[in-house]
Amino acid sequence: MEISLPVALAVLCAALLHATWNALVKSGTDKQLDVVANSAWGGTLALAAALVLPAPAPEAWPWIAASATVHIVYFWALASAYRWGDMSFSYPIMRGGGPLIVTVAGVLAFGEVLPWAETIGVALICAGILAFAAHTAADPAAQRKSLAFALLNACVIASYTLIDAQGARLSGAPVSYTLWLCVANGGLNLGLACLTRGAVAPAYLAQRWRRGLIGGACSVAAYSIALWAMTQAPVALVAVLRETSVVFAAVIGALFLKERFTLRKVAATGAVLAGLLAMRL
Repeated sequence: MEISLPVALAVLCAALLHATWNALVKSGTDKQLDVVANSAWGGTLALAAALVLPAPAPEAWPWIAASATVHIVYFWALASAYRWGDMSFSYPIMRGGGPLIVTVAGVLAFGEVLPWAETIGVALICAGILAFAAHTAADPAAQRKSLAFALLNACVIASYTLIDAQGARLSGAPVSYTLWLCVANGGLNLGLACLTRGAVAPAYLAQRWRRGLIGGACSVAAYSIALWAMTQAPVALVAVLRETSVVFAAVIGALFLKERFTLRKVAATGAVLAGLLAMRL
């Protein structure tokens, strides 16, 4: 089973959307509440769409619950990594580590053994992704904290990717599955924020509603595309293609977050593109 060009292009579009909402979180003033705003407003948009679409099959609901639980850790670790480190450092580690784990786990969970060309492509893309993060920081202690949260999130990303791949396939309606997952994520994150931050949380969401809507829309669309693609192609290939978002993130960081696009990042981009060629895209 391979990945077709239309599916691959759709996943690359999802990668751009994913990098966009992460940049919005990174540029916010309160990383934890910006994540909550993104999740809550995205969940609101998802609910409006989910109510007019066929519901996922009953077999999918336990997977939605499991994924929503794992996503609590994901959003917390994401905000913590951005609190202590640059987006151009922590984002590649989070997004590059996950596909490596998914590629191995995909063989065990789904029996999806990749041909040699796709395997080389996955290795090149992951190497390029991780190369984006190979730099030293002015504050080594802060970088170590960012690294710890980023590595934790790589494991979390691999976990929910496998959970959602199975759930989307059982659902019979991958877009509806994603929408209801976003509803669950938004509700859980908002509830936890209100418990831990009190009235500050809803007030922040009201003040930042435009950013929340934009980020939430990007997040919901990106993951809907990714889960749909996982019903059309091997999970490992979709996962690694989705993580080419680090290239988009590097460009966004250079243009809008005043992060340098160095020769190392150019070389890393070349490795990612070589991996795409090896996968015959």
